[in-house]
Formats: sequence, C-alpha cells, structure tokens
Amino acid sequence: MADVLIVDDELSMREFLEIFWSREGWETRSASSMREALERTAEREPDVVITDLRMQGGSGLDLLRELKRDHPSIEVIVVTAYASDESAIEALRMGAYDYVQKPFQVDEIRVVVQRAQERQRLLRENVAMRAELTGRYDFGGLIGRSPRMKEIYRLVEQVAPTHSNVLITGESGTGKELVARAIHLRSERADGPFVPIDCSSIPEQLLESELFGYVRGAFTGASTDRRGLFELAQGGTVFFDEIAEVPPSVQVKLLRVLQERVFRRLGERRDRRADVRLVAATNREIEQEVSRGAFREDLFYRLNVIRIHLPPLRERKADIPDLVRHFVGKVCTEQDRAAPAVLPETLAFLARQALPGNVRELENLVERAVALCDGRPIGPELIAEHVQRGIAPATPDLVAGGVDLDRVLAETERRLIQDALVAAKGVKKDAARLLGISFRSIRYRIAKLGLTE
Repeated sequence: MADVLIVDDELSMREFLEIFWSREGWETRSASSMREALERTAEREPDVVITDLRMQGGSGLDLLRELKRDHPSIEVIVVTAYASDESAIEALRMGAYDYVQKPFQVDEIRVVVQRAQERQRLLRENVAMRAELTGRYDFGGLIGRSPRMKEIYRLVEQVAPTHSNVLITGESGTGKELVARAIHLRSERADGPFVPIDCSSIPEQLLESELFGYVRGAFTGASTDRRGLFELAQGGTVFFDEIAEVPPSVQVKLLRVLQERVFRRLGERRDRRADVRLVAATNREIEQEVSRGAFREDLFYRLNVIRIHLPPLRERKADIPDLVRHFVGKVCTEQDRAAPAVLPETLAFLARQALPGNVRELENLVERAVALCDGRPIGPELIAEHVQRGIAPATPDLVAGGVDLDRVLAETERRLIQDALVAAKGVKKDAARLLGISFRSIRYRIAKLGLTE
C-alpha cells in the first residue's frame, strides 16, 4: 500500500485530499506546517509528499530542500495557485517530481501522484536489484558469475594494486573498458583521473598532439599552449583502447613514456614527467601484428606484462540471464518506466545465438525490446528480427581434426528455422520473412529437416 503525506496550512484542503487518497486505497497522513511534515517523515518515510507552495512557518520550497537532502527517494509534488510562478519552476530544479496548479481536477492530481509513486517504486526496486547484483555477481560494472568471469575478477583483484602495465584482449563488445576501469578503481590511483583514448577514432595526424599536447607555434594553427591526455591523466590511469591502431611514428614516443616515464609536448624541448599507469586493449591478434611488422615488438613486450583475455559471450552463455535482467533494469531506470518481464523462451532463444557483437549487441537488443514491448512480457519475437545472424567460427583445432560440413550446415539451418518459428509464434509465412526466404522455401526446408508443425 502506498503512503502519501499531505502538507497544507488549510484544514479544508488537508481533509479533502486525505479523504480522496484514502478512497484510492492509499495510506494517508497530513501536516499543517513544514516542521510537522518533517516530524511525520521522521516517524515513517512516505512514498509521496504533496505540499502547498506557500505556507506559514516555512514554504513548500523549504520543505522540498529538507526532504531532498535527508530523504532523496521521496517524490515531492508541489501545489501552487500560479502555474507561471517562478517558485514552481524553481521547485522542479530542486528535484520536485511535478507541480499542480490550483484549482485542480481530481483526475489531474491522481495521474500525477500515481506516476510519481510508480517512479519512486521503480527507483527503489532498481536500486535493490543493482545492490543484489553487486553483491552476488557484479564487479565494477562487469556482470557475470560464470567460471570464466570469476577468473577475470580474480585477475583484476591481483593486478590492480600493482604498478604493472596490463594488456586486455577480446572481441569487440566484450567489456574491455569496464575491466580497465575496474583495475583503476581498485588501484592506488583510484582517486586520480581515468582517461580513455579510442585510438581508432583519432586521425593519425592528430593522435600525437592529443596524447602529448603542444606549445604555441608548434605548427600552423597552434595559437596557444595545450595540455595533452597524458598531462590530464597525471596521478591516474590512461586506457588505450584499440592500441594496435596506433601508427609507428607514435609507437616510438609511447615506448619512451613507458621506459623513461617522460614525454614532451610538440614543439617543446624539455621533458615532462608522466605519472600515469597504462592499460591497453585490442580486439586484434596483436602477436600477428608484431610478426608482420605493424606493431613494435619492444612496445608489445612493455604492454604485455599482464594479459587479461575476455571471452566472447558465446563462451559464457550462462551469464546471459543476469545480463538481460541488468540491462532491463538499467533501461527502465533511465526511461522512468515499469520493468517488463522477460519470458524464459526469450532467454533460451538468446542462448542459442552466436551474438557476434557480444555484450554490446545484447544490450542493444534488450533496449530495443523494452522500447517495443509496450509493457508486455518480452518474447522472442521482439528479439529475433534484429539478432545478428553470425555463426560462431569453427576453431582451428576443429578444422584440423576434420569436420562434417554437411552436418554442421544442416544443424545451423535447423537452429535458425526453429528460432524463426518460435519468434513468429509458429506462423511459417512470418518465419520465412524473418529468414529472408520464400514461403515455399521454408515449407520445403521444414519437410527436409523433419521438423514437426
């Protein structure tokens, strides 16, 4: 049962709203002043407070300020006689959920208060859910309790307190930056900055100046001195995402930073100290980049002091249910909406997919499904049409030992058709559309593979 506290210095308004919300099934209390409202709140925290803006002994704004300071989860609705009143606008800036103009219709205030109560309930549920996730299987933003993820957590705990450079490898979308942040937050540099650098998104001609900065007159257009990212990260951690994209000309200077812990701004003659820890990541086979001469061998050995490899999602599918619940809660909190249920068949469907985009792809699928479900439970049909139909590649060991290609292709075809039929609720025409084939073709394939109706 929801709990509402009504604050107004007019007895008639308090009595009216108490009777109204009692009939709506709410637990109701009232207060005639700010002081009395704070006493009522101390006795039992309400879900929603409805307060008049102008009262004797302390305004609604004063009460709002006190409530948001000591009880931030309470939703506050301000009632004002003037919709254009600047104080009402100020109330929203201070954290009020909404304001209602006097005189108001009961349906109007009912909708506003119900939405405020629902938002407050969702926030509390999501906080509780995230606390549960953190206690059981969350690690610095990483979600998972599979053996592979537990091993990564153990490695992070071991390497974070050291000063060693770390190289994180893994496919795109596996969470390499989250691992880097977890290392930073558990290190002695946690109070310093964490500066991520996406090496693949910065043009080669700009990367050097971005990293090291420059002095006035260093090149055409350098009208003032500018600090680089290494200076901004002093006392903290620099994360080089996609380190294999760094051009050879910059690799030389990066090696000097790692060896001598100094750097120079462009156009400058004096060295500056680099008090940073370096964590790098790549989705490439970096040893191959070294062997073909695209990446310096000495820089590689400097970076590869400690290696952490993140497995693709297809190798940790036991974590998919936890990830889906986490992303549903995250999206619903951000969008201020009720969290829909996720059907078991949806989780089973996702577990059968290759998901080449890994955790990033899964998050996008969940966000899209939440947006389209319209409050209904999330079924496979909201997922299937947008799944990347990537097939997990055969491993070199499998190919070396021989493979029955016809059998693998038949099993893949069977799985895709079954998934499409589940997503289309058994309607073959819709399943054919999801697969991009004709109705006649899917009927033939169903018969060929011996699939039951």
